[in-house]
Amino acid sequence: MSRVAKNPVAIPEKVEVVLSAGNISVSGPLGKLTHPLTDAVRLEKDGNAITFAAANDSQHSRAMSGTLRSLVANMVHGVSQGFTRKLNLVGVGYKAQAQGAMLNLDLGFSHPINHKMPEGVTVQTPTQTEIVLTGFDKQVVGQVAAQIRAYRSPEPYKGKGVRYSDEVVVIKETKKK
Repeated sequence: MSRVAKNPVAIPEKVEVVLSAGNISVSGPLGKLTHPLTDAVRLEKDGNAITFAAANDSQHSRAMSGTLRSLVANMVHGVSQGFTRKLNLVGVGYKAQAQGAMLNLDLGFSHPINHKMPEGVTVQTPTQTEIVLTGFDKQVVGQVAAQIRAYRSPEPYKGKGVRYSDEVVVIKETKKK
């Protein structure tokens, strides 16, 4: 059995979990998330905890039990506390400005980049070179951060570009004559 699936997921007070045929629905103060279930995993709700177990002894079933446990734990954490992803802009003249659901970026191109935020993701720019993304769905917040980073990913010689705040860019040495 998966070691991850052995740990039950604790349900906070303000979070409601509904198990229906083929779906799990988690709702809380920040929003509501649903995810389809598979026949390879058995879920049981015991008061304020959800336990996961493989339905049979196959490799797929054991793997899916840990995967589903992680997804449900992320859903519970997301609707109760939310997720945050921070990006930094490194480079002369690189700047960002949040205007409602739009993020305006100047990344050294001949044109500005306007990135529209999807439903459930909010953007803030505390400084011109810092972007903070928040939302209740971990997958959506991570995908938006990856899309913004893809506009100008960090290059290896000077380190210029959009990078995650905890990312370490290894700078290469330039070619010598």
